[in-house]
Amino acid sequence: MDPRQMTTLAVVADQTSDKAADRAVKRARVLAVLAEAGRDSVLLTSQTALSWYLDGSRVGISLAGDPIAAVLVTGSGDHLATFNNEAARLSAEEIPGGVTVHEVPWHGSLTDVAAWHGPGALPALEAELAVPLRLARRSLLPGELGRYEQLCRDAAIVLTDVLSFATPHTTERGIAAAVAERIVGLGADPLVLLASGASRADFRHPLPTAAALGRRAMAVVCARRDGMIANVTRWVRFDGGTPAELDAEARIADVEADIFDATVPGAAVCDILAEIRTAYDRHGFGPEQWTLHHQGGPAGYAGRDPRATDAVTDTTTLNQPFTWNPSGPGVKIEDTVLLDSDGIRPLSLDSRWPSELVNGIPRPVTLQL
Repeated sequence: MDPRQMTTLAVVADQTSDKAADRAVKRARVLAVLAEAGRDSVLLTSQTALSWYLDGSRVGISLAGDPIAAVLVTGSGDHLATFNNEAARLSAEEIPGGVTVHEVPWHGSLTDVAAWHGPGALPALEAELAVPLRLARRSLLPGELGRYEQLCRDAAIVLTDVLSFATPHTTERGIAAAVAERIVGLGADPLVLLASGASRADFRHPLPTAAALGRRAMAVVCARRDGMIANVTRWVRFDGGTPAELDAEARIADVEADIFDATVPGAAVCDILAEIRTAYDRHGFGPEQWTLHHQGGPAGYAGRDPRATDAVTDTTTLNQPFTWNPSGPGVKIEDTVLLDSDGIRPLSLDSRWPSELVNGIPRPVTLQL
C-alpha cells in the first residue's frame, strides 16, 4: 500500500476514535441535563445542537434550510429521524455508530415522534432546554478542538492567500469568489462572505458588490466544517494609511485587548459585555459605539453561541472558543480564539500575515501592499 494511503487511513482511524470518545461524553452531558430538568428525553432539531451531538455530521442540504434530521436522546439510546430520500447517504457517510435510524416519508414530519418512534414518547423540545444544552457544548473536547483549530488556521490561510494578491482594481466580488473557492476546496461551507473596498469601509456587514477595492479593503469569512464555524476578518491597504485610520486601528486593538482581559473562566457573558461598553469609551470611541454593531460572543457550533447581550448570563469556561468583534468607523477586528489555562489563545492565525503583540497576544494587523 502507498505510504500516503497508510497515513490517511491512520488519520481517519484516529479521528474515528476521537469522535467515539467525545460522543460518549456528549451523551453523558445531555443525560445530565435531562436528569436536572426531570425529563426522560429531548428532541434535538437545530443545526447547532445536531452537529454538536453527532460530532460534525452534515445534516443539512441547503445552507439556508432546516436540518434534514432530528435526534431523540433517551436514556436507552439515540434515535435519528430523517427523510427517506436522505437516509441512505446519512447512514453511509454521516451518522456515527450506535444511533438508530428511522425513515420518514419525504413529505412527513421529523418532529412527529409518535409516528416514527412509537406512542408514549413525550420528549422535551430543544427550545425548552436551550440554555443547559448550550452550556453542555461550550467546552470543546480534545477531538473536536483539534478539528476546530485546523479549520481556524485554514480560514486564516485562505484570507492570506487571497488578499496577498489583491490590487486596488480587484473587485469586492472577486475577493469573495476567490475566498469561496478555496473554502469549498477545503471541505468547508462559506456561511458568510463579506468584502468592502475603500468606498464602503463604514459598513459593518458589507455584502460584496462589483465595486473596486481602491486604497484599502476588508474581507470576512465564516467557514463551517465538522459542524464548527471559524470567523475571521482581515484588512489590506495599498498606501500608508491616513493618520486617522492608523489611530483608529491602534485604539480598536486596545478595545479588543480589554475584552480579552475580561474573558476569564467564570465570567458571565453579560458582564464581559459591560466591560466592552466601557472599553469603547475609554479608548476614544464614545459610550454608544457598542450599540452600532453586535460585539460577538462565544463561538463553536454556531457563529455566535450566542451573541453577547445583557440577557446572556452564561458563564465562561476553559476550552471554550470565542469570537469577539469590536468595531468602529472604518475599523474592525475579528478572530476566533480559545480560552485555555494560559488565557486567550488565537486560533485563526497564519504566520505569513503581519502581526504585533498586544498584551503578549499576537494580533493580526493591516496587510500593507
